[in-house]
Amino acid sequence: MALARTPARMTAGTPYPLGATPDGSGTNFAVFSANAEKIELCLFDPTGRREIARHTLPECTDEVWHGYLPRVQPGQLYGFRAYGPYQPENGHRFNHNKLLMDPYAKSVSGTLRWSDALYGYRLESSRADLSFDRRDSAAFMPKAVVVDDYYNWGNDRSPEIPWEKTVFYEAHLRGLTMKNENIEQEARGTFAALADPYMIEHLQKLGITSIELLPVHAFLQDRRLQEKKLRNYWGYNTMSFFAPEPRYLSDGSLNEMRMAIRQLHKAGIEVILDVVYNHTCEESELGPTLSFRGLDNASYYRLHADNARHCVNDTGCGNTVNLTHPRVLQMVTDSLRYWVDKFHIDGFRFDLGVTLGREAHGFDAGSGFFDAVRQDPTLSKVKLISEPWDIGPGGYQVGQHPPGWAEWNGAYRDDVRRFWKGDNGVRPALAARLLGSADLFNHRRRRPWASVNFITAHDGFTMNDLVSYNEKHNEANAENNQDGANDNQSFNWGAEGPTDDAGIIITREKIKRAMLMTLMFSNGTPMLLGGDEFGRTQNGNNNAYCHDDDLSWFDWSALESDAGQAMTDFTRRCIAARAEHPTLHLPRFYTGNTEVAPGLMDASWFDESGNDMTPEMWQFAEGRMLTLRRVAQSEPNGRVSATLLLLNAYSEEREFTLPAPFQDWEILVDAAEAIDVDENPASEEASAEGGAPQGEAAGQGEATAAAADAADAAQGEAVEPAAPAKRVRAIVDNRISVAAHSAVLLGVRSVAL
Repeated sequence: MALARTPARMTAGTPYPLGATPDGSGTNFAVFSANAEKIELCLFDPTGRREIARHTLPECTDEVWHGYLPRVQPGQLYGFRAYGPYQPENGHRFNHNKLLMDPYAKSVSGTLRWSDALYGYRLESSRADLSFDRRDSAAFMPKAVVVDDYYNWGNDRSPEIPWEKTVFYEAHLRGLTMKNENIEQEARGTFAALADPYMIEHLQKLGITSIELLPVHAFLQDRRLQEKKLRNYWGYNTMSFFAPEPRYLSDGSLNEMRMAIRQLHKAGIEVILDVVYNHTCEESELGPTLSFRGLDNASYYRLHADNARHCVNDTGCGNTVNLTHPRVLQMVTDSLRYWVDKFHIDGFRFDLGVTLGREAHGFDAGSGFFDAVRQDPTLSKVKLISEPWDIGPGGYQVGQHPPGWAEWNGAYRDDVRRFWKGDNGVRPALAARLLGSADLFNHRRRRPWASVNFITAHDGFTMNDLVSYNEKHNEANAENNQDGANDNQSFNWGAEGPTDDAGIIITREKIKRAMLMTLMFSNGTPMLLGGDEFGRTQNGNNNAYCHDDDLSWFDWSALESDAGQAMTDFTRRCIAARAEHPTLHLPRFYTGNTEVAPGLMDASWFDESGNDMTPEMWQFAEGRMLTLRRVAQSEPNGRVSATLLLLNAYSEEREFTLPAPFQDWEILVDAAEAIDVDENPASEEASAEGGAPQGEAAGQGEATAAAADAADAAQGEAVEPAAPAKRVRAIVDNRISVAAHSAVLLGVRSVAL
């Protein structure tokens, strides 16, 4: 590590690029602040404990303060101090006693140690944040590091998976590998582990095309969590938009992340980053002064127009990044380009994406941020995914983003959960979700892939817990079980949590498989929550953001169990079926009135008798069976193929008559394939013909009745389950039976004309 030898004299340098840019002879430093009166650069020794030099940035051009310091080389630790008015009532919170992280820091050295000195005001003062704290915070702050960004990428290139062929796998980088004994101990929880052949082979065998990583930007450990002996695990608390989280690099080198991406690309797998540009780790106006607040609070954050002392909090995290300011917008787009150009990232999922599209009047699909990204020659070519909500006014904007964007479809999650739980009146909504949610996305020439379909995600229950718990169990979060969503559309099918009851286990497994089939066989872009393929559980915790421990880490031993192996194989076959059959990944919306072959429309709906669904049938609230036929041409002038998806959410086996014209259907996937339905205990029996009894809450009829039967069985003599025999379904006289709480996919590669 080469350090600057004082007394080097700082020259003017240039205002661009922002951040610290070495050129071999020295380093240029540039930082934006519209309201500062002076900014100092502080250099530190390799430990970060001792300040070895301080220089005033000599020039300010277009509100960018800059200077060039000879002999400063990569590896140098540094920070800034900003001088200006401390006037919270006017939005200004300058305090030169606070060392500030460079917003463009490419690497971070050290960890933040919580101290009252990190706050710009005196915490114990009766004047609260109107007071001024004179203690120096440098000893408690991590330091930015000057970085040389060169890396030889060789022949690396993005897999560029077409949207219609994309299957996302959402995972936490650290939790994914911390308990994987097939990976070296020193590498677990880092990018080195992600690049391990074991992990890459697992992803390849599964058939996913793109791994979506929870935030990997350097983030802050919340003070309140540390005081509870918990940790910020998810990482939605960004400190630096340009630097990877140091704990995710086993050797401390940025190239470790690059090498992992290179290996994934070689395996044909894209890397998508979950990014957090809606807020920062500095919390509300009562939070610490670590970077943006101290450099220019009034520019970096949205403040209340009638009281600039207070931050606008559309994010629920205390502050909202001000994307309407051109320099702040520049910082965000510079950050995105940096990850694409220097790390070959293939796309981004934007946390609370609605916040990024907010203008003074509210959310706007034509906001400066969306326009800037859409016209950018680099960013417009990568995958862009929004979480289309925040907690601000008009915060739910599913389907309202501009062309070129995909969106997490919360309506898909809710409607699929409700259908398989046995809620009344869900069939029309489910039909829309199965065909790419055209009601939400079929406008402005958008395509079905714009709907990112998911049933489970990091935020909420795992798939296993979704069918195992009626209520959340977040006691370990030390918030009296008050955190996390209360409305999960989950059901335990007769016992809260793990059970030995064979009937309940069979029901749960079938419903998990049926939901997985629904996900993979819906049009749109499927997203699988990592670990759901082998039954990962969080013991009913639906908000495990603060658990960097066994609760959140993937238990890979579950993959070695018979159930884990079976579910993983089932998942693989579902993904393979999706890839093989054009009807399941069609890049355009189905219309229902396009004749693909004589007598065969592109999409058709039927009841269990093989008749067209009528308006009366769609309005039959207690209907829980549905048949969807999709027909598509594999290529212009190519063969015409078809699939038939049969769904049965009743708690009893039902027979389906297949619609005319009859085809030589092949059974592709059966959610109950490994279960002998005739041997099922009481939980598989019909609860009540026609669904929920009068007076029961909507949505609880089938689930509640099935649970009652299962509970009765559990209270009687223990039932020794027969060894499950493989149930081979057959199409007889154009009819096929579908097990309770189950689904079957039929296919024909070339339709009979």
